[in-house]
Amino acid sequence: MRTPIHTSKKLEKLVKKLMQTKSNEECGILGKWNATVFYVDRKKCWLISNAKTQYIVILTGIKTTDLKNIKEIFKNAFYGQLVYDGIITDFENLNEIIGELEFLPTDNDRKTMGFQNHRIQDLEWWKDEFGSLENMPIKDLTNRLNTSPIHIGKGHRMSDYTDSIKEMKSLLMK
Repeated sequence: MRTPIHTSKKLEKLVKKLMQTKSNEECGILGKWNATVFYVDRKKCWLISNAKTQYIVILTGIKTTDLKNIKEIFKNAFYGQLVYDGIITDFENLNEIIGELEFLPTDNDRKTMGFQNHRIQDLEWWKDEFGSLENMPIKDLTNRLNTSPIHIGKGHRMSDYTDSIKEMKSLLMK
């Protein structure tokens, strides 16, 4: 199993050592993810979103020295966010589902990039409210982002609207 993470151009410049040019095999049930970077108090933070479910994981204060452990940092943050959002799963099961992380160049997924930019704007608003990164309840803010209504599907029916937590829960329970 593998989990591809397509990085934005900004993030790609910061993680050159992790980048791979081609994907080796098919991805697992989680599908692909997209990652971008934003800053709070001049500290790098990553916003990583799942393309299928629009589920968000935020990694805060990522330094260059953290890149060698980024796979564990992502898995722990993802598991912690799932637990906070009420999606109970075994860490070993999640570790097996994620498998190896592959950092790939941008795939120009405009829908996901637009979604991420909108969520970063929401975070900008909360930055003013909480001030510094240490005062920001990241898991709570991510939960707020994940409970925001999203549109999944092609139609415009009310049944096409859901939230990321419900979608991730149904994906993991398959």
